[in-house]
Amino acid sequence: MDIVIWLHSKLVFVVLIFLALAALNAFWALIGKRSFGTRTLRLTLFALIFYHIQLLIGIASYFVSPYFSAWENGVVAVMKDSTLRLYLVEHPATNILAILPITMGWSLHKKTNADRKKHFRIAIFYGIGLFLILSRIPWNNWP
Repeated sequence: MDIVIWLHSKLVFVVLIFLALAALNAFWALIGKRSFGTRTLRLTLFALIFYHIQLLIGIASYFVSPYFSAWENGVVAVMKDSTLRLYLVEHPATNILAILPITMGWSLHKKTNADRKKHFRIAIFYGIGLFLILSRIPWNNWP
């Protein structure tokens, strides 16, 4: 099952690039008062799709991770060890929470016809999701 963990650690590059591009594109379009065109729509949709795929692969990798067996020692042991807490609690919980603003941004942008509101919702919600993801990446073990 190392392939699942490997895929999870490599797909994150694609996810971060698409989320950053989608949020920055929406921000610059908001400032530049550009219309919400096909390019923006595709960019935000691909960011949404790739993050959902990444989350599903992440959930699968959680259960095949070498850290998962640490739960046998109990919750207290996991919470006392900062590395185990990061991999078994903080990283998964934060990334599950990060999907909420990203999905909300996508859903809310579809409910308006005003280009400015569309860009604003994507910029804010995708930006929040990106911030949450970046806050819980295990940087010391990241390639």
